[in-house]
Amino acid sequence: MELQGKHWDSVKKERVSDLIDRQLVYGEKVMVARLFIRKGCVVPAHHHENEQITWIMKGALEFEIDGKKFAVREGETLVIPSNKIHKAVALEDTVDIDVFSPPRQDWITGKDDYLRTGARVETK
Repeated sequence: MELQGKHWDSVKKERVSDLIDRQLVYGEKVMVARLFIRKGCVVPAHHHENEQITWIMKGALEFEIDGKKFAVREGETLVIPSNKIHKAVALEDTVDIDVFSPPRQDWITGKDDYLRTGARVETK
């Protein structure tokens, strides 16, 4: 694999749904994604083989894992182990960096229907 260097401003922004935009940078063994998630967006419960580290750059997400809810706010991180079922709700407009190992093939190929059709605004 050849060396790459990019500024986030030069990475294509993809509209995943009305509530989520994202940018992807990846190599053979790791992926970094920058997500723009609108307030109230619910990322439905899902799991994946990939280990995930979420780092909130701006805003806040409330995660539900193992029946427990907790907020991850600006400057905070969360490690989500492989195959752990999790969901998230955007408490505010949020910019989040997600790191995955290995890269999410479903995101690369666009076969991530749980985000494209499943993301919705929370109703109470």
